[in-house]
Amino acid sequence: MAQQKKLVEAITSRDEDFAKWYTDIVKKAELADYSGIKGCMVIRPHGYAIWENIQRDLDDRFKKTGHENVYMPMFIPESLLQREKDHVEGFAPECAWVTVGGSEKLNERLAVRPTSETLFCEHYAKIINSYRDLPKLYNQWCSVVRWEKTTRPFLRTSEFLWQEGHTMHETEQEAREETLKMLQVYTDFYKETLAIPAVTGRKTEKEKFAGAVETYTIEPMMHNGVALQGGTSHFFGDGFARSFGITFTGRDNTLQYPFQTSWGVSTRMIGALIMVHSDDDGLVLPPKVAPIQVAVIPIAQKKEGVLEKATELRSRLLEAGYRVKLDDSDKAPGWKFSQYEMLGVPIRVEIGPKDIENNQCVLVRRDTREKTFISLDALEETVKNLLADIHENMYNAAKKNLEEKTFTAVTHEEFLDIAENKPGFIKAMWCGDSACEDKLKDETGGVKSRCIPFVEEQLADTCVCCGKPAKHMVYWGRQY
Repeated sequence: MAQQKKLVEAITSRDEDFAKWYTDIVKKAELADYSGIKGCMVIRPHGYAIWENIQRDLDDRFKKTGHENVYMPMFIPESLLQREKDHVEGFAPECAWVTVGGSEKLNERLAVRPTSETLFCEHYAKIINSYRDLPKLYNQWCSVVRWEKTTRPFLRTSEFLWQEGHTMHETEQEAREETLKMLQVYTDFYKETLAIPAVTGRKTEKEKFAGAVETYTIEPMMHNGVALQGGTSHFFGDGFARSFGITFTGRDNTLQYPFQTSWGVSTRMIGALIMVHSDDDGLVLPPKVAPIQVAVIPIAQKKEGVLEKATELRSRLLEAGYRVKLDDSDKAPGWKFSQYEMLGVPIRVEIGPKDIENNQCVLVRRDTREKTFISLDALEETVKNLLADIHENMYNAAKKNLEEKTFTAVTHEEFLDIAENKPGFIKAMWCGDSACEDKLKDETGGVKSRCIPFVEEQLADTCVCCGKPAKHMVYWGRQY
């Protein structure tokens, strides 16, 4: 048991130093490691397995809504990137450039893709000719590079994995519907798979994506009250189409420009999983993305029949469709308990000689550490119900945290007081002027607009910053 204590002590307390706690979890739970390239990370098998489960789930959702996967080049010629002015200005500071190929200096610089709107547009200009060619519902799974100044594993890295959907539509209405539909796909995924509630809405003009007409966002809250931009969906109008000369012959036989969207989420969702659900003993993973859903631990495994029974339980659970690991190593049971708690395994099954005699086993759930003795005859059904209950409990705990750390400010003084003393989201009215956004950010040392929610409350008649007539209710908060 001494080893178990040592493992737990290796993680800094979440309440003592949240940033250090986060880094400790990433390393001790074997999610990622630092690489020799500044700002880049090595995603280790346990971390990558979480991403694979995320990817598989989302990919199924995308395909059910009619989207197809494609792959674009990772290099973008500078002249191509320059064709949409607002877009290139937004990404220029973060671009990594290739200037030499082999031993030859290139005639034109190539950007390592920070995002792929321009590449998709170049392709769409070649393949869209008629309204019959629309809609184009494409998605890409890839990595992108953005030369970040300050990095943290999964949250902000120079290279990260993501998906980026890029679609073209015959009408503005269809494109707008697509933009909101995909935001809802993300919202459902966060709730149903990641057990994370979130605030959703539209970004302000200042915070929208470079080149977009409108940007919509999903904003989950971390345990410490800080926001994480969990995913975005953008309506581009026909701006990119005009810049890239993408036209089609419409139903009335006239040349028209298609309307475009893009939407994406990334490996920063793994960072969200850590900061929303985990504790001082390691990861706490929602069952649907956990690489191991059930760990089977034989107790006194050298005694006759124990390992055989543990192997039988593993086989039964595998047959029932669960991701299962049987740990038959010679390490002490206490070490194993700590190890699988650290890895965030939702359920631990313990089986020993006395359990076999009584036709029972012990189930321990990771989220509450509650232990239950159950009949071996009811193993599969109990595990099924327990995994569903774990997901629900994790979601409710995260929702409670979100609700308890969301505050309302009517006056400027209230806003500043909450920003200084109560970590979380602030609901407050806003006049619509970006100068007020800048002022509040400066006064509070980083509190920014997160989104204008779809359903706005009329908290007051005036802006919380300048006192002029209010146009919108906004969620404000600090962000990662």
